Parts: sequence; C-alpha cells; structure tokens
Amino acid sequence: MDEVLLEQDAWEDRYRAQTSLWSGRPNAQLVAEAADLPPGRALDVGCGEGADAIWLAERGWQVTAVDIATVALERAAAHGAHVADRITWTHADLRVTSPDAGAYDLVTAQYMHLPGDMRREMYVRLAAAVAPGGTLLIVGHHPIHLRSHDHPRVSADMMFTSAEIAGELDPAVWQVIVAEDRTLSTVDGDDRHDAVVVARRAG
Repeated sequence: MDEVLLEQDAWEDRYRAQTSLWSGRPNAQLVAEAADLPPGRALDVGCGEGADAIWLAERGWQVTAVDIATVALERAAAHGAHVADRITWTHADLRVTSPDAGAYDLVTAQYMHLPGDMRREMYVRLAAAVAPGGTLLIVGHHPIHLRSHDHPRVSADMMFTSAEIAGELDPAVWQVIVAEDRTLSTVDGDDRHDAVVVARRAG
C-alpha cells in the first residue's frame, strides 16, 4: 500500500477529479445507530462532503466535522448552509492532531481506513474524545469485503472486524453495546460488508 494515498494531496486530487465523490446520503450505519441518541456534541471524523454531519445537525446536534481535504470541506459547507450554525467544518489530520479529550457526546468514524498501528493509535485518540456517558461509533469495511470488491486505496490490513475494535476497548471504561459484522445491501444492489461497533463510555 503506497502511503501517499493516505496524505492530504492525494485526497485533494481525488475530490477534484469528480464533482461529487460520495452519494450525498448519510451513512446507513450512522442512521441506524444514532437516530435515537439524544442530541448533544458530535465529532464526525473524515466528514468528506458532509452528509453525516448535516444529518446530525438537522437532528439538533452541534457537530465538529473534520476532514483532511479542503476541497471536501468546501463542498460540505455549501451543502450544509441551512444548518451552518450547528456545524464547525474543521481542516485537520487526526493522525497527528488529537481532538479535545472528553468533549463529545458522540464520536463517529465511518470508513476511516488506516494501516493497523496507525489506525489503533488514532482510535485511541478518538475514544479519549468521548465524554462520560457518551457514545463511540466505529464503522469500517470487514476484510471479507475485499473478496468481492476492488479497493485500490484500501488494503486488507486497513480493514477490520467488529471483534478487533471491541477487543481494543478497556472493559473498565467502555460498555460495548453493538459489535456486529453486517452485510448491507446498497441502493445499487452492491452488497457491502461492514464491521460496526457502538460503545458507551462509563459516566
């Protein structure tokens, strides 16, 4: 895996190559797991063109939406103009910049794929950003996803199972609510294999 594909310039180029990279719809696993949470402060990690952050803001959340690509953030801000007072669009690389500790009632990372050690280090920072009583939501592609999908930018070591993620959470601090590997049928009929973890931090 060429690590340049993890860097800002590569993401900027990828966004510039298309007028819209993502569907514009919030991620299905976020909708399934966060719809019934009481709104508070949310951190959307790798927000892309903003669909998840906008969905949360429309439901009353105050969202800090972070991405490494400025092109994505510009598009997201335009798409989310109607909830601009509820979203702070933030340019940052969370591999090196830690979010504020204990600051968020929900931290959501959807398909944030990094090589193993880098992913573990960043997820420790994300977990630390969850407030007491708050929720950590991690969603990513399960390794089985590679059997039926071509992902030139995501290698097997960047994918994970729900058991892997849940097993890295300290049971003295976290109550794991959901740890499931799911198959999701998308609107275009292309099945997606996801690992989903929802955990609540002790209050």
